[in-house]
Amino acid sequence: MTRTVIESKTKTAVIGFDEPFCVIGERINPTGRKILSQELEQGDFSRVEADAIAQVAAGATVLDVNSGAVFSNKMAEDPRYADNNFVEPMLMPELIKVVQNAVDAPICIDSSVPGALEAGLEACEGRPLLNSVTGEEERLELVLPLVKKYNVPVVAISNDDTGISEDPDVRFAVAKKIAE
Repeated sequence: MTRTVIESKTKTAVIGFDEPFCVIGERINPTGRKILSQELEQGDFSRVEADAIAQVAAGATVLDVNSGAVFSNKMAEDPRYADNNFVEPMLMPELIKVVQNAVDAPICIDSSVPGALEAGLEACEGRPLLNSVTGEEERLELVLPLVKKYNVPVVAISNDDTGISEDPDVRFAVAKKIAE
């Protein structure tokens, strides 16, 4: 059977059919959390730390860290802050450091921005899970070299440049393309 191994500094999580269920905590995500985005914009990571501790206490085995924050005030001062390709690579390593200082749990690095994924991979202690790659050509070309360089497992989502097909054969073909 296939097993996916991800690690923190001292803990290992194994994901597989014959393994215990792996709970991935998803609270460290500023998308749709206006207050968290505002706090991060001000350099306040206390909610991230509290969310990390609470999720592990509630049974999370792995913590997903997403850097999709909107820095509304900084956008008014500097238009670069309107671009996730600018914001997320700066924010991701900080989020990961805060989480890893708060708890010892494997990390799932979650971003649609390849620069943020790489910044997270560089900052992460252990062997994280990368979330995610799709079958879109551009995405494959940007993300798969990171998967290879850092030797990390990746969540594969079987949609491509045409979107998410309702045809299971098409979805299987996209998944096969990603795996190859």
